[in-house]
Parts: sequence; C-alpha cells; structure tokens
Amino acid sequence: MKKKIAIIGSGFSSLSAACYLAQKGHEVEVYEKNKTLGGRARQLKKEGFTFDMGPSWYWMPDVFESFYQDFGKSTADFYALERLDPGYQVYFGKNDTINIGDDLEKICAVFEAEEKGSAAQLKKFMAIAKENYDIAINDLVRRPGVSPLELVTPVTIRKIRYFFSTIQRDVYKAFKSPKLRQILQFPVLFLGAKPSKTPAFYNFMNHADFGLGTWHPEGGMYSIVEAMTQLAKTLGVTLHTESPVTKILVDQKGTAQGIEIHGKQISADIVLSGADYHHTETLLEEPFRVYSEAYWDKKVFAPSSLLFYIGLDKKVENICHHTLFFDVDFEEHARVIYDQPEWPKDPLFYANFPSKSDASMAPEGKEACFLLIPIAPGIEDGPALRERYLNIVLERMEVLTGQSIKEHVLFSESFCVKEFVEDYNSYKGNAYGLANTLLQTAFLRPKLKSKKVNGLYFTGQLTVPGPGVPPALISGKLVAEMIAPTPAPSY
Repeated sequence: MKKKIAIIGSGFSSLSAACYLAQKGHEVEVYEKNKTLGGRARQLKKEGFTFDMGPSWYWMPDVFESFYQDFGKSTADFYALERLDPGYQVYFGKNDTINIGDDLEKICAVFEAEEKGSAAQLKKFMAIAKENYDIAINDLVRRPGVSPLELVTPVTIRKIRYFFSTIQRDVYKAFKSPKLRQILQFPVLFLGAKPSKTPAFYNFMNHADFGLGTWHPEGGMYSIVEAMTQLAKTLGVTLHTESPVTKILVDQKGTAQGIEIHGKQISADIVLSGADYHHTETLLEEPFRVYSEAYWDKKVFAPSSLLFYIGLDKKVENICHHTLFFDVDFEEHARVIYDQPEWPKDPLFYANFPSKSDASMAPEGKEACFLLIPIAPGIEDGPALRERYLNIVLERMEVLTGQSIKEHVLFSESFCVKEFVEDYNSYKGNAYGLANTLLQTAFLRPKLKSKKVNGLYFTGQLTVPGPGVPPALISGKLVAEMIAPTPAPSY
C-alpha cells in the first residue's frame, strides 16, 4: 500500500533512503533545514573557488556503483571518476614524505624502502584486510542491527579474534616503523576512534585505502549530492530546503502522525530522520524518547573538526591532492581527542588541494585549499582559537613544503564545533558520528526503528552501520527495506 513518508534531513543516508522508498512506489518528501541539499556534504563557492565543505575522500567506489546499479544506472551516468596517483601523501618532516600510490605493488615498494621485510608483511596484512572487507561490505554492514545473532555466521566465527584484538595491536605486531604504523592506523583515527580501541576487523578500511584506492569525482564530492538528488527527482521524490523540522507529531497511541515545520503540521504515515539522532529525539515529547541524555553522554564519539576553506593566489608545490601532516606525535593527538579532551598543542592535520586534480575547483593559476584538524567534540570554540590554529598549520606547511603560503592567502573561511551544532544540530559538534568501538558496533548502536514510536525510523552515521559516506548509502537502503520490505519471490 502506498504510504506518505516524510524524511528529515537530506544527507547521503536520507537521499539514499528516499530513492529506495520512492522506487518501491511510496510518496516521499525530504525536508532540509539549510538552503542547499546534501546535509554535511555542502559546497562553498567563493571568488571562482569551489570547496567541498564536508566529506572529501571518495573511497569504496564499489559501494557507490552498487547504489546506482540498484536503479539501473552506473556512476558514469552522473559524473566522471579519476583514481588519484598518488592517492595521498604523508609528511613526517621536512624532505621526509611517503606517497601512497594507486596499486599495491607501488605501495609495497614504498614500504620495503622504509622497513626491510615489510612488503611481504603488507601483502599478508592486506590479504586479511580484503577478506574482512568482503565479509563486512557484502554481508555484515548490510544487516539492520536488530540482533547480536547477525554477527554470528560460519565466516565470522572463524574471524572471531579480529573482533577482540585491535587495529593497533595487529599493526604493531606486523610493522616496526613508526611511519608505516601511522599510515596503517590513520583511517580509523580520522574517521572514528583510537586504533587501540577499534576492533582489528576494521582493518578492512586498509583494503578500502590501498586495495580500492582514492578517487576524485569531477566537480568534487558535491557531484554525488547532485547525482542523488537528480535520481531522487526522477523517481518522484519531492525535495524541500529551508524547512527545519521543529516537532515530530505522535498520537496518544504512540504512532507517528507527521512533522511540524514553521508552525505548520504536515501529516505522514512514516517519519524517517537522517538528521542527528540525538537532536531528532529532542523533537519528541520526553516519554517517546528511547535514549536518555546520560546514554549519549557515555558514548564514544568520533572527532569534531576545525575546517578551513582557503583561496590561494598561486599554485602550491611539493604537495598532493590529499596530504596528511604527521610530523608530530600521533599518540598525543589521539589522547587529546579521546582521553582528555582539549585543544592539541601540536595538531596532526589534513590538507586537501582539489584543484591539483580538477581545474574546475579554482581559477587558473590559483589553488583551492581545504584544511582539517581533528579535535575532540564539545570543546571550546571561538575566533581567537581558530586564528591561532590557522597560523600554526600554515606555518608548519610552509616549513615542511619549503614555500611561502600565508602571504598568498586571498581569503579564509572557517567551520568548527559551533557550526556543526548550529548547521547540523550535531551532538557536541561531532563531525563523524559514533566511534566504531567494539561496544558500539552493529546491534550495539542506536536502532534504525524507534522502540517507542510506531512509524518512526532513523538512518545515518549515529545508527547502523556507522560513519562515512559509503556506510550512509547502505544505512539508507537498510532502513528503506525495514520500512517497506521487498516481497519474497513466489515460485
């Protein structure tokens, strides 16, 4: 039976769910609080420069392709993809860099040059990472997180040690070089949790990195938002911007009746939220909330970020499209994110120069620069702190790359905890959702379906399967199937 479905937020998980639900014949309307669609994957255009304001790494291209194929399309129908070589560069000091190439043999050669015998170790490590990736992406992350039995399969039983060991333990056992250890641990530090707290099974992210590679969609990550909104419209989805939801309407029997926007009530048979999970529950009267403030406060959240969008009046040298600056203490920065939240004295940071690969991102002869410093969620934020850290990272970048940069800045825009809260209603201003620790995996994450309100569902990085753009696409599909199950084939 055709249902009217109201979706809160227009991030990747919301757009994914909207497409699947519309494909099943339902009347779907998406309501976004901001002026543009895409949730955190917004775009900033200024003086001829273009910046992705949120996600900037295109990993796991197979997940994107699978999404489009579900609608009889392919990635190529919407945007051109380029595999980057190098995928990224890591600075450990002046004249001390490691480039991660676009195939495993290149990467093995780089590892071997750094640590004798490490190429053979990397091949073993990556074989396991690929096995875990195939299990995770083709099976485990495509389960709705309703029961612990979802994790119990003949394959996962054989892999049980990888759930009780950690990324750090396995990496340290196989590699001695501090540089190689940092490279292998970086995906989980930047995207979710301390390597010492993340199950070793998540080494499947190393296959996403070294095996599947780092890609760039022409026009930037916002091209994905444009592709998904185009697809959604062709499926009949109605998309609304500047439509902040202020209340979820629930009747006395505990059934969702719709939403309220600008004081106007909009009826719906189903309400699905891709907005921040904690914020969404504040739109309910307290008896209908499943998770308490104490619950959220005890959870381990992924980092927030201090972001800068900078226009430079020249092309920069000795730097790649994606560049990581690991010239300071990796463990110390992780400590001030997760153990004793405070601003890092010497921050690790990430620099993205999309105009290195894509001329459309900056005027000719100029460079678009996006900087990210991972920080603890919920810490103090203000203009003076932002200015201080901008100077710290620009000066470090000048020394390490051997060129002047600060004097070539045309403009600089910043985004931090304050904006994550104001623009995205993000709990404590987190950037990536809940960390993927053992006790926050699969069925131990907040649920896709409300236990207290019939007809209320959730999707996105605070629920199943977890943070990141590809998991968001999968989350949208999971909740759509929960709302409108595909009929079993009849024979």
